[in-house]
Amino acid sequence: MPELRYNPVLRDWTMVASNRQARPDMPSQGCPFCPGSGKVPAQYDVYVYDNDYPVLSPDPVPPPPPAAALYRVAPAVGKCEVILYSSDHQAALSRLTLAQTEAVVRTWRERSLALGADPHHEYLLIFENRGREVGATIAHPHGQLYALPFVPRKIRTELEAAEAHHWATGRCLLCDVSAAELADGRRVLAENARFLAYIPYFTDFPYGAWISSRAHVPDLQHFTPDDVTALAEILHQVVRGMDALYDKEFPYMMVLHQLPLHRPDAARYYHFHLEFYPPLRDKNKIKFLASAETGAEAAANPAAVEETAARLRAAIERAARRVPALGDPGRIP
Repeated sequence: MPELRYNPVLRDWTMVASNRQARPDMPSQGCPFCPGSGKVPAQYDVYVYDNDYPVLSPDPVPPPPPAAALYRVAPAVGKCEVILYSSDHQAALSRLTLAQTEAVVRTWRERSLALGADPHHEYLLIFENRGREVGATIAHPHGQLYALPFVPRKIRTELEAAEAHHWATGRCLLCDVSAAELADGRRVLAENARFLAYIPYFTDFPYGAWISSRAHVPDLQHFTPDDVTALAEILHQVVRGMDALYDKEFPYMMVLHQLPLHRPDAARYYHFHLEFYPPLRDKNKIKFLASAETGAEAAANPAAVEETAARLRAAIERAARRVPALGDPGRIP
């Protein structure tokens, strides 16, 4: 059964779920998310589905205590949901219409409001793994939402940096990062009235795009309907551009970064943004996370992002020349 084991060296929790060994691995037939499987409606636009192989559970079985006094274990309280983007197995976030993309973003916000009301939940992690290159096990277009009972270490690090910057300057760190990128301009990918997309100066992925809100918005729960629409618009542009870059489905990990649920004090200095971690460094070349990056978290980028941003920006512009009509999933430009 799922459980949480505390790592005293990194001061973080590890989710242990041996039940996930039984997950299907890119089944050639019998997709559980396709109509006719008996698990989903006959037709749907966006559909929220409880994960069949969760690492967290609303009512987990209490784990046995560890033998060593040094170690800690805790019940894996939480929720794991799958957010299905479309009933069409051949669709993808990059091939949805703008209206369908907006429905996905609206669902992110609705589920954030619903799961954020549970006092057991500390952080809402929304993400997508796209492509075999990043370990996706089902090709049907979907993302996931984990309602975690702890705040992950990376988010805590961001919070600490944002708080220190705010204490020293009186300003939001992410607002300042966006302002620096906009002032430079070379790494900017796309923008609209409410969001800015760019590849940050310091990222460790050649095409590691960020999407950040222009206004100081800490999380999805503070989004207005106009924010939902604007995020869908720029997300639609970026992911279509990624596919246009090499004229093929572009693999990526996409993660939404937002304020932890029980840290209202941090709302003044923490800022909503979305990060992509794409493994490609060229059309058929993978950027692997090797020993230095995995063992020491010593990041290394094999490309100058001023060059990769120019390529991705041009691909976004190419993709924008063909926006699919409503109901037409489109094609890779």
